Amino acid sequence: MSFPTRVQIIDVGPRDGLQNEKQPVPAAVKIELVQRLQDTGLTEIEVTSFVSPRWVPQMGDNAEVMAGITRRPGVRYSVLVPNLKGWEAAQASQPDEIVVFGAASEAFSQKNINCSIAESIERFAPVVEAALAAGIRVRGAMSCTVGCPYEGEVAPERVGMLAGLMKGIGVQRVDVADTIGVGTPRKVQRAIEATLAHFDLDQVSGHFHDTYGQALSNTYAALELGVWNFQSSVAGLGGCPYAKGATGNVATEDLVYLLQGLGIETGIDLDRLVDAGAFISAALGRKPNSRVATAILNKRG
Repeated sequence: MSFPTRVQIIDVGPRDGLQNEKQPVPAAVKIELVQRLQDTGLTEIEVTSFVSPRWVPQMGDNAEVMAGITRRPGVRYSVLVPNLKGWEAAQASQPDEIVVFGAASEAFSQKNINCSIAESIERFAPVVEAALAAGIRVRGAMSCTVGCPYEGEVAPERVGMLAGLMKGIGVQRVDVADTIGVGTPRKVQRAIEATLAHFDLDQVSGHFHDTYGQALSNTYAALELGVWNFQSSVAGLGGCPYAKGATGNVATEDLVYLLQGLGIETGIDLDRLVDAGAFISAALGRKPNSRVATAILNKRG
């Protein structure tokens, strides 16, 4: 077993974290959050999504947010796009990377984007082609890689199939996502191993929700395989509109604390990260959903 010496973190709080909030979050708050996140040393931030505001009202200010952020050299700003129309809107905002998405579960694909897995790949093929032609990177989010709220457990073979389909349309790197947070370490490792049949280790990231309290354990399991890219959400923001009971992503604060304890470099200032989480939590009228942030804030108090 050889852990990586450095881990790259993408904070998905501004997009994946805030998309399910019922109360409108002003664009100015989202812009400030992105600013605070990059002030921590984070060099990859998932900012927004270019989906129809009819489906995700919280992301209706996508262009305003992208125009309002102060871009920093060396920081990659990504956005989610659902189709060619979304790509056309996103392109005007000049993201560094777009994110397309698919599920390893047929039922989830139908519930989430109203089409089969195969149809979703067909839909994304021209989007990927257009983005690459424009010099914009493409990441693929693979949902429900260990469990589905409708189908139950997801076989690693389904994950491998999805990874192969994404590779086939030109996706450059993929997220192995435990969307509903039901995964345990060995299941997560099997999903990652199935993905590694199609993508190099450098092109695979872990994206773990903490519904059953397993996100950090699953992160450790991924580290054991050499995975060094992970996604997390400041203050543990997030959930899934199509997965009843699913809670947020693993909190970035908790992830950084774990990695620091393992002697793994992240380039992130934990105190500033806690401040960023406290900022967005205050804006939402609640406390951070991060045990590390809670402990540090209590200690300061």
